[in-house]
Amino acid sequence: MSIKAVDLNCIYGGGTAFEHHALFDVNLEIEDGEFIGLIGHTGSGKSTLIQHFNGLIKANAGELYYNGENIYSDGYDMKELRGKVGLVFQYPEHQLFEVDVLSDVCFGPRNQGLSKEEAEERAKKALELVGLNSSYYKQSPFELSGGQKRRVAIAGVLAMEPEVLILDEPTAGLDPRGRDEILTQIDQLHRERNMTIILVSHSMEDVARYADRLIVMDHGQKVFDDTPKEVFRHYRELESIGLAAPQITYLVHDLKAGGVDIDDEVTTVEEAGRAILALWNKLEGRQQG
Repeated sequence: MSIKAVDLNCIYGGGTAFEHHALFDVNLEIEDGEFIGLIGHTGSGKSTLIQHFNGLIKANAGELYYNGENIYSDGYDMKELRGKVGLVFQYPEHQLFEVDVLSDVCFGPRNQGLSKEEAEERAKKALELVGLNSSYYKQSPFELSGGQKRRVAIAGVLAMEPEVLILDEPTAGLDPRGRDEILTQIDQLHRERNMTIILVSHSMEDVARYADRLIVMDHGQKVFDDTPKEVFRHYRELESIGLAAPQITYLVHDLKAGGVDIDDEVTTVEEAGRAILALWNKLEGRQQG
């Protein structure tokens, strides 16, 4: 396994009037090569949780293991952990440092101790993976569009060759085309490199389409942990904690309630299209018979 949390607790402002218990006894395991969707309402603890995964925040109680080793043990190398567990923040400006794109993507590998030549080789490969060619190398990252800034931020993490890639709302504020391009490239990384992906998102459609497994957080607690189809069966409970299911889920349940013989496990537009086409062909067959 790559990540294991045991009774993880996090308290902000402990002992003050502003004390806030952000995580309550969180237990979970994330296996190598999984594509995890992490969802929850604002303030549910999901962003706090992912910052524990690469050691940016230390739990007040509990244990966190990476590849079987407790990261809270004495002498554990947090710098090495952050090279293996890469985190891309929601706002890419927080991860842009240098005057041009190539230098910015080289920042992480250089910090790992690589030579300038080795860092540039990794940076160019990473930029190619996110769809940015050499024409972007000398551009200022701060003058790029929102989608391009996200690509640079992702490339900066990929250049460190992580084993786990965590993305906090990577498509927030992007137009549909930009969102689809970013998610397609993330999915490609997952499939071609068997990279563990943890995607934090408010889009139920996106996590239904790409994730193998969903973890749902509510007020610092893990409330669901299963496949998207199983989690979205509980769409009424999700609504009660400020979430929802993909829109197609509601359509399918309405059709089912109206007597249409359709699979109520359908959660994506593609699945719905196939199911409706199958129903149409079945109906036509009956009419012809």
